Amino acid sequence: MKHIAVYAVTLVLLVLAESHVSMAVTCSPVQLAPCASAISTSSPPSKACCRKLTQQKPCLCQYIKNPSLRNYVTSPNAKKVARICRVAIPKC
Repeated sequence: MKHIAVYAVTLVLLVLAESHVSMAVTCSPVQLAPCASAISTSSPPSKACCRKLTQQKPCLCQYIKNPSLRNYVTSPNAKKVARICRVAIPKC
């Protein structure tokens, strides 16, 4: 019985550690490169684009506040891509 409790606690700690690691995001606009063609040509975004956009969501305000990156996130095509990918563009 004691072994089961130790196993359960270990499992919970591993799950918590994994979720904590997945929350850490490195903000890098280069990560959004898979979205470049969808944003520039208004073509449908790829799964890779949506995945990267979702991963970079915590960084979007930082990109919006940067004058050289703002249009990459706030242009009409960028908003369309975000909408298709179900990523809300934040109000910063």
